[in-house]
Amino acid sequence: MHHVKLGWLSAAALPLALGACNPSPVSSEAAKENTPQGAAPAADRNDPVASAMAAGPAVIAEGATIVQAQADGSMKTLREGSNGWTCMPDSPTTPGPDPMCMDANAAKWAAAWMGKKPPPENVVGVIYMLEGGTDASNVDPYATKPTSENAWVNTGPHIMIVGSKDILAGHPAGASPNTSAPYVMWADTPYAHLMVPVAATAPQ
Repeated sequence: MHHVKLGWLSAAALPLALGACNPSPVSSEAAKENTPQGAAPAADRNDPVASAMAAGPAVIAEGATIVQAQADGSMKTLREGSNGWTCMPDSPTTPGPDPMCMDANAAKWAAAWMGKKPPPENVVGVIYMLEGGTDASNVDPYATKPTSENAWVNTGPHIMIVGSKDILAGHPAGASPNTSAPYVMWADTPYAHLMVPVAATAPQ
């Protein structure tokens, strides 16, 4: 999420709430098959830089700042970038691969979410999670585990569009959407955003 230091992000909560996704780690072959065209190749989860770069298109990941959450919740910069994007590697505390890349506007939105503050209006941001994300509640921005009422959903590789109310119009906003098509996560909250699944592209 951004071009600004991510010390304000919770190492555990960020991947959990920002993605919905594969319930378990994928095999290297499955990850390769599901990597969208133009994305950095699936990476070893033990290599934080490679893992982070796998979250977004190669053209973005190659110039992005790479940061990694530390045990105390702080963020360590593993590589300085030059294009205004920040990528984070997979979190070892979550069940599936969930690295992410985000632009500066998405960072502002994420900071507001983490601080339980209103996100800036009309500041549209983009978050890539091309290896998928960790399962999340589709209705509660702060849920930490599934319950009978919080509509836990699974989503594979996807892009998140945050900070725009207009873009949500016309997309399903119910508690249990079809996650194979674009849908609204956290509808009726200040953090409503569009989840756009990214299908694997067949070899040419």
